[in-house]
Amino acid sequence: MEKKKTVLVKRPNKEIYVMDGKLYKQFDKSFKKSDILNEAINQARIEEAGLPIPKIYDVNINESGTYSIVMEYIEGKSLEQLMAENPSKTDEYMRLFVEIQRDMHKYNVPLLNRTKEKFTRKLYDANIDGNTKYELQMRLNGMPTHFKLCHGDYDPSNIIITDDGKYYILDWSHATTGNGSADASRTYLLFKLKGRDDLAEKYMELYCELNNTTRHYVSKWLPIVAASQSVKGKPEEREFLMKWATIAEYE
Repeated sequence: MEKKKTVLVKRPNKEIYVMDGKLYKQFDKSFKKSDILNEAINQARIEEAGLPIPKIYDVNINESGTYSIVMEYIEGKSLEQLMAENPSKTDEYMRLFVEIQRDMHKYNVPLLNRTKEKFTRKLYDANIDGNTKYELQMRLNGMPTHFKLCHGDYDPSNIIITDDGKYYILDWSHATTGNGSADASRTYLLFKLKGRDDLAEKYMELYCELNNTTRHYVSKWLPIVAASQSVKGKPEEREFLMKWATIAEYE
């Protein structure tokens, strides 16, 4: 008998569904096998480090030659959903969001890719002029090297809260080990890209407060992160990101 499949997310190149109590993240042939396996090994290493994340079970090859990552299905609501449903609690949820990230940054998972090395590769591939690329690379070289666990796509949609109040962090495809402020600057830009300037400012204020750092220091990462994000090649984002990739504004 064919098992029932409940689709949670369907995109042109990816489908996420629940079947037989497990979560399947199925990729199409546009994804490299090495990238899929890297995401799976990232998640396994982070799970072994003791973070509250879905357990990974398997990587399947399908009849079509595509791959699926099979993991534990966590039932609950994302922080993004909770903020939308309870706008009066936005400040409370945002504080929880930042506290989770602060605690995540206390972990060191040494076998992950290094944040600085990933940014160097992205800058090399970025479609920006040579002078800007050189200045961004020099800035990156001069930034402090840390070894904190960085999510790389830390967004309220990637935090699930269960009915009993536990949280789980999802989607570790971009995880690296490096500087927590680089991770924070990416989250800030994600809010801005969604047009949520209000949440971006709340987030930045809380991140600096809870991590005893300055906005100036976090902002020094913004041009690097914006140029790196532009490599994804989304036309609707490029003009916005190129403005943020300007060095002088953050000196």
